Amino acid sequence: MQDTPSLLETEISGEAGEPPSAVIAHPGGKEEEQCDAEEPPSLSALSLIDDPGILVPEPARLVIHYTRFISSPKTRSFRKKHFPNATAAEWNDWKWQLRNRIHDASTLSGFLKLSEDEYHALNSRNGAMPLSITPYYASLLEHDNPGQALRRSVVPVTAELFKSRGESEDPLGEESDSPVHGIVHRYPDRVLFLVTDFCSTYCRYCTRSRMVGRSAGESCSKRQWEKSLAYIEAMPQIRDVLLSGGDPLTLPDDELEWLLIRLRRIPHVEIVRIGTKVPMVLPQRITANLTRMLKRYHPLWMNIHCTHPDELTIEAVEALARLSDAGIPLGSQTVLLAGINDSVETLRSLYHGLLRARVRPYYLYQCDPIVGSSHFRTTVEKGIDMIRGLRGHTTGFAVPTYVIDAPGGGGKVPLLPEYLAGREDDDILLRNYENLLFRYPDTAETGVCSMENR
Repeated sequence: MQDTPSLLETEISGEAGEPPSAVIAHPGGKEEEQCDAEEPPSLSALSLIDDPGILVPEPARLVIHYTRFISSPKTRSFRKKHFPNATAAEWNDWKWQLRNRIHDASTLSGFLKLSEDEYHALNSRNGAMPLSITPYYASLLEHDNPGQALRRSVVPVTAELFKSRGESEDPLGEESDSPVHGIVHRYPDRVLFLVTDFCSTYCRYCTRSRMVGRSAGESCSKRQWEKSLAYIEAMPQIRDVLLSGGDPLTLPDDELEWLLIRLRRIPHVEIVRIGTKVPMVLPQRITANLTRMLKRYHPLWMNIHCTHPDELTIEAVEALARLSDAGIPLGSQTVLLAGINDSVETLRSLYHGLLRARVRPYYLYQCDPIVGSSHFRTTVEKGIDMIRGLRGHTTGFAVPTYVIDAPGGGGKVPLLPEYLAGREDDDILLRNYENLLFRYPDTAETGVCSMENR
């Protein structure tokens, strides 16, 4: 009897009646498809695996696999209405998604009924971050509801055109902690490696809105990568490298693999992490070729940027499953956003959904004070209330660490509700999640208990 191919080997589509479309792929996941100007900057014209000292994990071989991906009824309906000439195979091709991103008000108005404020913001951006939304993510936006959580996170409003007190282009002081372009070295044993300035979908509250979608691609040139890698090689205290940007998973497979190979050749680099929002905004990117390649470079960790439970669609959960099945531990990073996810009920739903998808909630971030972010930022006390409403009321796995990235380069500062109520004699007074007071004997004395007291 013939073995049934695994989900990682056969990428399944959601529509019956259409034949599976196979593509020819090469090691590293590079498919025989053409790129255009709407795709992220590519190094394909360069010889990426050009160092004879680098061992390519697999010999060259032909891989033929299906390119299908699960599609929900909602996205199928959206495709048929707004992209009637696109086949299911095209819709489920991540490169097609990139080529058909939404960039302007006239295109977006074909999918959404724009409010006056949205329309004005789209046509009066005055240097604000560009617009970019994948067709897939556009399918999740509500046509008549400018206040919808997902819509507010990606469609600009006029509030982002104004600068409030304390806001700056680089509030975290990353540029002052950058010894080499593309490297942020703030903590002793780890670095942030900005490998691209490209994202498939631009979040309006992005910490790096100063660079995302703006440069000519220098941050993802091989020449610049070499300089960044040389810095990491020269610093033996660096044991942990976080690939970020932009979104590293928008790089073609061969370019991402080139980076992983080079990092794995550095003896003191123990851990490689990838920060990404791709599973939420471009789940079709998580192909069999990609996961097959990534699993060669363990220990490899991934943090998923997830904002709201409505992002946990059939497609997104499938993408997360593929990554987990490849042995990649997944964590989540969520930015606390006013009117989007700043309720205990919303966060609880999000974190429970992530746990079901095998993603451990990791950080809840206070929104960084980038220029034009005042309408997104809650008070810090509101963030502490969110943790207070989760801790003890649900599993500890569903309670992330609430942090502020201290402006000016201070790094992440964790914040907790005050559970230590004080001291009385030799006892510590503790307040639990129900606001009840308990005592803990806090004494340095040892060996003084008697049998009578046991």
